[in-house]
Amino acid sequence: VQLQASGGGLVQPGGSLRLSCAASGSIGTINFMNWFRQASGKQRELVATITGVGATHYAGSVKGRFTISRDSAKNTLYLEMNNLTPEDTAVYYCQFLLAPDYIYWGQGTLVTVSS
Repeated sequence: VQLQASGGGLVQPGGSLRLSCAASGSIGTINFMNWFRQASGKQRELVATITGVGATHYAGSVKGRFTISRDSAKNTLYLEMNNLTPEDTAVYYCQFLLAPDYIYWGQGTLVTVSS
């Protein structure tokens, strides 16, 4: 399984972006699908999770602004990001946790929020 993340770019404060993470190959049973981010000089942090049954969880800093979703038919994970602030600037990574215990990462896509 390979994950290809896309959708990052430069956006002004208050703007929106939608990230995508497309999986190639047969992914089987999904345990969790996650978006992480890592800002320069900081540790990687979990931003949002969607479980195999579709339950979602968000970090407090993005709750109400970001929405995680998936298209099972396309094996694609999304992150809709609204009302972006400079503090959201980071490299965003997708992660799939597949049964029984396989972990896959995407290559990262850079989001820069700046005027």
